[in-house]
Amino acid sequence: MTSVSDAAAKRENVIIFDTTMRDGEQSPGASMSLDEKLELAKIMEEMGVDVIEAGFPIASNGDFEAVREVSKIVKESTIAGLCRAHTMDIDRCAEAIKPARRGRIHIVIATSPLHMKHKLQMEPGDVLDVIARTVGHARNLCDDIEWSAEDATRSEREFLRRAVETAIKAGATTINLPDTVGYTYPTEYADLFRYMVENVDGADRVIFSTHCHNDLGLAVANSLAGVQGGARQVECAINGLGERAGNAALEEIVMALRVRGDRLPYDTRIDTTHITRASRYVSAITGFPVQYNKAIVGKNAFSHESGIHQDGMLKNRETYEIMRPEDVGQAPSSLVMGKHSGRHAFRAKLKDLGYELGQNALNEAFGRFKDLADRKKHVYDDDIVALVDDALARGAERIRVKNLRVVAGTEGPQEAQLTVEIDGEERSASATGDGPVDAVFNAIHVVAPHGATLRLFQVHAVTEGTDAQAQVSVRLEEDGRIATGQAADTDTLTASAKAYVNALNNLFARKEKTRPDPAIASGF
Repeated sequence: MTSVSDAAAKRENVIIFDTTMRDGEQSPGASMSLDEKLELAKIMEEMGVDVIEAGFPIASNGDFEAVREVSKIVKESTIAGLCRAHTMDIDRCAEAIKPARRGRIHIVIATSPLHMKHKLQMEPGDVLDVIARTVGHARNLCDDIEWSAEDATRSEREFLRRAVETAIKAGATTINLPDTVGYTYPTEYADLFRYMVENVDGADRVIFSTHCHNDLGLAVANSLAGVQGGARQVECAINGLGERAGNAALEEIVMALRVRGDRLPYDTRIDTTHITRASRYVSAITGFPVQYNKAIVGKNAFSHESGIHQDGMLKNRETYEIMRPEDVGQAPSSLVMGKHSGRHAFRAKLKDLGYELGQNALNEAFGRFKDLADRKKHVYDDDIVALVDDALARGAERIRVKNLRVVAGTEGPQEAQLTVEIDGEERSASATGDGPVDAVFNAIHVVAPHGATLRLFQVHAVTEGTDAQAQVSVRLEEDGRIATGQAADTDTLTASAKAYVNALNNLFARKEKTRPDPAIASGF
C-alpha cells in the first residue's frame, strides 16, 4: 500500500467520467433535447470533463443522433457511448462515436448471481464467453474500450476476478466495477478495488473505475473509497442526477478531492469555476430543482444566518467556510444590481455568474433585467440567474404569451383570459378551471390544442420577499416524448403560463423520442 505521504509526493490524476446525458437522462422525466445535450457538452468540455458519456446509441434514433452530434463538436473530451454485450449494440455505438476525435465504446454486462440468473438467464461460463467475444469485437472497432460489470458489488469475488481478466485479455482498457444498486459500504468498496489491483492478471494495463448509485446516500463516499482502493476514474453526474436516488454528484467528488488533498492526494482536470453554471443549466433543462442545502451548488451552501456563524465569518471566513463560493463559480455577493445599473455593469455581473452572452442575447437579457428592476425593490444574483436561464431555456418560440388576465378568489369559478401569438398570428381565449393555474392551462389548451399530458408543475420563489420572482417548471408528455419548460416572473400566474408554453414549444420542436427504450436501457 502507498502511504498518504508517499502519494502526496507524486500526485496522480483521477479521470472524471460524466454520465449526466446517459444515466442522468434515464431519471424519469429528465429527457433532454439534442440542442440541450449539445450545449451541455460544450459546458462540460469547457469545465474539463475527461469523458462525456453522451448516450445509449442503440436505445433510440434520438440517442444515436445525440452521441454522433456531440462527437462532432467536442474536441478535447473523450466521447463515450454505452452498449450492451451484443454485436448489434456495439456496431451501432461504434458508428455513433465515429466522428469523435477521441471515442470510447462502453460495454456492460451483469456479473452477480442474481442478475445472471434472473435477468440474463445465463450460466457464469456463458457470461465469460460473451465478455471475451464482445470486448474483442469492440476492440477491433475502437482502441478505447471500457467494460462494466453490472452489479459488481453483489458479485462473487472470484468470478468477478475471472470476468475482469477475461475483459482485459480481450482488449478492455478501462474496467468499471459499479455499485449498481447503491448497496455497498465504503470500506467494502475500497477493499474490492485493492483486491482487483493486487490479484487480477493484467491489472497494471488498465484503469479501474467507480460508478456508484445513491440508494443509501453513500455514492460519493463509496466513490472516494474506490479511489483510495486504486480506482483512477470516477463516473458521476452533475447534481447527482441519475436513476432512482441518483449517481455520485460530480461537484461533490471534484471538490472533495480538491479540498481534502491532504487525505486524497489526487488531481482532476476540472475547472471548478464552471461547476455552478453546469449545475444550473442541468437543473433548467431537466426541470429538476437543486435542493437549497445541496452540497457545493445549493442556494444555501454558502449562506450564514446564525448570529454566531455570521460573527465568525466577519472575523475570518474560514471559520465556517472550507471553500470559497468563487471556487465553484458562485458569486460572493448577492445585492449589487438595480434599476440604475448600466449595460457594462450588467455584462460584468453575468460574467461573474458564469454567463457569456452574444450581443443580441445580452440586449434582450438587459431589457428584461431593467423591467424586473422596475418591479422589484432589490435585484439579487439569483434573480439575474433566473432571468437569464429563463431566456436560455426557451427554444424555438412558435407560441408566445402576449397578454394574460386572471380572475381568482374564494368565489369560483376562476377564469383566465389569454392572448398568445402562434406563428405570428394572435389568438385569444377564455377558460375557467379548478383554481387560477388550472384556468390558465385550460386557456392555453383552447388557443393551442394538443394531446400532451401535464406530468409536473412546480413553483419556487427565487429569492425572499413578497416581490420575489416565481420560477415555474412544467413537464409535458405526448406519445412518449417528454419536454420541460421553465419561466420566471414576479407574477406567478404569468410565469406558469410562460413555462407551460415553453414546454409546448419544446415538445413541438422534438421530431423523435430521445429517451432510451425501458426494455433496452441500463442504469448499472
